[in-house]
Amino acid sequence: MYRFNNDYSLTAHPAVLKAISEISGNAYGGYGLDEICGEAAELIKKRIGAPDADVHFLVGGTQTNYTVISASLLPYQSVLCAESGHINVHETGAVEHIGRKITALPHTNGKITAAQVAEAGENFRISDVQEHITEPGMVYISFPTEYGTVYTLQELEALRKACDEYGLVLFIDGARLGYGLAAEGNDVTIRDIARLADVFYIGGTKCGALFGEAVVIRNKRIGHRFRSHIKQNGGMLAKGFLLGVQFRALFTDDLYFTITEQAVAKAMTIKKAFRDKGIKSYIDSPTNQQFVLLTEAQAEEFAKEFVFENEGRTGQDMRISRFCTCWGTTEEEVAALTEAIRRLKK
Repeated sequence: MYRFNNDYSLTAHPAVLKAISEISGNAYGGYGLDEICGEAAELIKKRIGAPDADVHFLVGGTQTNYTVISASLLPYQSVLCAESGHINVHETGAVEHIGRKITALPHTNGKITAAQVAEAGENFRISDVQEHITEPGMVYISFPTEYGTVYTLQELEALRKACDEYGLVLFIDGARLGYGLAAEGNDVTIRDIARLADVFYIGGTKCGALFGEAVVIRNKRIGHRFRSHIKQNGGMLAKGFLLGVQFRALFTDDLYFTITEQAVAKAMTIKKAFRDKGIKSYIDSPTNQQFVLLTEAQAEEFAKEFVFENEGRTGQDMRISRFCTCWGTTEEEVAALTEAIRRLKK
């Protein structure tokens, strides 16, 4: 079976595995306070053009999301996000579990707008019953979104302006950041992300690492005692050097960006094959996640050879199916899928 169901089904890029094996037998300090984590952090800060940033390494995306939110918000504040946002639909209520409310906003292809943020901020500002409602304290977005779409630079700058107007933290979930930056038509760089976000993270789990995420904090208020938040929320790894060595490998010679760009290129080949066959996209995604509309018979035919995700159905009873490439997707796998698409009966 060929797997296109997610971007974390493989172990890690060979360079990452080699880097881990090379430090075998060496002893290091614990909890991320070691020289390897320090070197990895410096590589990241140099690449994003932010020498004053704080960089922390956490074990996974869910821990990262609710740890950042816990550190950023007061108990009576809430986080604004798209209804389709990862924290709202894929983390089993983790944010609410730590006592923070999510205010989910209607989205367009996974994205929310600065106007929506301003409306929420203004509604609180003019409220006569502020003590009875939660105060918006953060805007959470993903780059790319759950639908594989990306915000434009203009949209991000508008969100930044709205956040400044209403005193909100802008948090960018970068679990798939490399794939978003490599998207066709993308005009946002990682330096733009670092300039516009109060806090964001660079996803490793889905982008070539064995596991782990690198949190980058630009807002020093969030950074205050952030390690205490990491520990309290279960995101701190005793053998933190295992995180550092992976990100040191990924940020040496731009490996992180090279392998995610290759994954997006393969996804575009698959996208074209579906389009040439006359199979419509559910969302026009320029990243490694491709969402297409299949009949029940087509989905069953694909399932004989390929593993992919069922994302629901449309009103016309078509399957919304996601085919996902990753840093390790091979040319052979892409060729097998595109040939199966060509043979598919309409």
